[in-house]
Amino acid sequence: MDIGSKIRELRLENGLTQEELANRLELSKGYISQLEHNLASPSMNTLFSILEVLGTDISDFFSNQTEEQAVFKKTDFFEKENNELKHNVSWIVPNALKYEMEPILIELLPNGKSFMDDPHAGEEFGYVLEGEVTLVLNKKKHIVKTGETFYYLANKEHYLMNHTNKKAKVLWISTPPMF
Repeated sequence: MDIGSKIRELRLENGLTQEELANRLELSKGYISQLEHNLASPSMNTLFSILEVLGTDISDFFSNQTEEQAVFKKTDFFEKENNELKHNVSWIVPNALKYEMEPILIELLPNGKSFMDDPHAGEEFGYVLEGEVTLVLNKKKHIVKTGETFYYLANKEHYLMNHTNKKAKVLWISTPPMF
């Protein structure tokens, strides 16, 4: 089996560049390129991590059968912590980049914030599961509390902040996938 070509195929199906895949894995773009051209062989741990980010597992990777997954468990999630911005992001639907929308769970610690998104095509929706956040749309601030939602066209600069002393948790959905 040509492992490199299969990794490349999965990456492209997910709409990721080599650099985006490398960033999610904390690897270099050059290493991803070497893997895809079979110039390097991943360790088992690295291969498992790559497959997790690409929304598959080792048995599916080496199987010729394709079955659409409809239910995802916490073990399917890809999680990333950002200590500088004080947030944790969970991509809760593997392979979401190939779909019309991409849901994430973002946990903002006290004084935490999300990455700032530049204007782009599409729409975004959020539901505050816990705490309180400030939605910043084109420098205008909107307070959103537990049980409340937000919805906007993503054609403006936007991000979330938590100015409270308690953590906040938000289900955030983007269409098309952007996270």
